Amino acid sequence: MKQNILISNDDGINAKGLRALIEVASKFGNVTVVAPEVGMSGMSHAITMSTPLLLRKIKDTESIKVYACQGTPVDCVKIAMDYIMEEPPTLVLSGINHGANSNMSVIYSGTMGAAMEGSMYGIPSIGFSVLTHSPTADFTACKRIAETIIEKVISENKNPYLCLNVNVPTLPYDQIKGIRVCRQSMGCWLEDFVKQTNPRGQEYFWLTGSFHPNEVDAIDDDEAMLAQNFVSIVPVKTDMTDYAQLDEMKNWNL
Repeated sequence: MKQNILISNDDGINAKGLRALIEVASKFGNVTVVAPEVGMSGMSHAITMSTPLLLRKIKDTESIKVYACQGTPVDCVKIAMDYIMEEPPTLVLSGINHGANSNMSVIYSGTMGAAMEGSMYGIPSIGFSVLTHSPTADFTACKRIAETIIEKVISENKNPYLCLNVNVPTLPYDQIKGIRVCRQSMGCWLEDFVKQTNPRGQEYFWLTGSFHPNEVDAIDDDEAMLAQNFVSIVPVKTDMTDYAQLDEMKNWNL
């Protein structure tokens, strides 16, 4: 069945990864692209409420429509589904992100914010990321991986609320060992704010940091799979209820 696909990202309308994903998605049906006018990395599930959203049409053909939106990735998905698209999408794709969104990065990722927004509408959604921040990254392998996963979701998925977080090693296709469905690695980002001073004597800060895993010996999570040169796929969901803790708290005498 021909798909009606919505694509967004968080690297912005001019990102090479976005062009790669459009190329892949076009093989499966009609494509509508609504992406941020500028980079919106780290915006998570943020929405714009205090300023108006400007929308710029870039391309409008029978099979591909492209818009730039001066909003967040989630703004882009919302305005696409509520205003631009005449028919709801059958699939929402986000990416291909320049940089990993494995481990707890999924919480901060604008790429995954857009994908999770799509799944909240009851539309299967996939966020794709490649493990390099280079703006000129080679997406050859990533495109082949994305095509395989999209095809599998279309043919086999039965969950309308499906949301997948896919991370691809920065390797030639023949050096990628395979694709593994796994769990998200647990840990935290330890930030470091680098203080500098501008020519006017004002202090300013750059955010840096590194991921510190809670389970350094884990062999079944996304970080472990990526370290072994596998593609990782983590199914995620917006229900953040801690069910084990919920059961425990039922015994509290409140």
